[in-house]
Amino acid sequence: MASEPVWSRFVRFTTDDGRELCGEPENQEIDVGLELVAGKPVSVKVLDISSALDEGGKFTGEVVKIKKLLSPISVKEVGTIRCIGMNYKDHVKEMGGTMPKIPETFMKANTSLLDPSEPIVLPKVAGEAVDGECELVVVIKKDCKNVDVASAMDYVLGYSLANDITARDVQAGILQWGYCKGYDTFCPLGPTLVSTKLIPDPSNLLLKTTVDGKVLQDGTTAEMIFSVAEIIEYLSRGTTLPKGTVILTGTPSGIGHSHTPPLYMKPGSEVRVSISGGIGTLTNEVVPEA
Repeated sequence: MASEPVWSRFVRFTTDDGRELCGEPENQEIDVGLELVAGKPVSVKVLDISSALDEGGKFTGEVVKIKKLLSPISVKEVGTIRCIGMNYKDHVKEMGGTMPKIPETFMKANTSLLDPSEPIVLPKVAGEAVDGECELVVVIKKDCKNVDVASAMDYVLGYSLANDITARDVQAGILQWGYCKGYDTFCPLGPTLVSTKLIPDPSNLLLKTTVDGKVLQDGTTAEMIFSVAEIIEYLSRGTTLPKGTVILTGTPSGIGHSHTPPLYMKPGSEVRVSISGGIGTLTNEVVPEA
């Protein structure tokens, strides 16, 4: 049986001396993402493990400062990124849809994963209508298959944040969403991974998206149609969700595509998504493909 982690807010990062380490912010109150973007030092209590997925682990007593923040789960660890679409009541309404009776699922390639402050690159093939979606992320801590709703939460390691970036022009011409959402850099992830000790119930977290300071999304996970437990139960039917699986759980209303006129990302934009509960804020500059 997987043991509970010693950490409450996990970060993966590099140091000035070139080491890649894992740990927990010394100050539990700060938004790690915002502090680093502001150029402020963030001190971390170092763990003796190399991954959030490692069992056991203890603090070494060393405290170091972050040079570069990395996604809490690495590209190699996430496997295929599982996603749920149209999972917020307010988002379904703004899109003129009907409430789904089962979760709408799609996948993103692990190569879309992006570190918290790295630039989002707009590929030439994506068109002009590129949009972000603030999403609560679930990380699975042990292999999971055919679990029921009652036991599903026993498989959750913790929660993080992703920006599910979407090329809307491409999406309009296809039925499967993985392609228009799976380009390189289209899944910023982080800044922290928060344990279930700090977030025992993810059903009332606050989500926000801003583009160049303008608020687009300002919602709550209370609008979710399918709960985290229901999502895990559905995704694990007949299918193994390996340890380290990352699940994006949907987005609230306010996406740029729904505004009049639409508010899309463009080269030079600064995109911020955030979630409460100690998870924090992702800030990414948007740049064109070279």
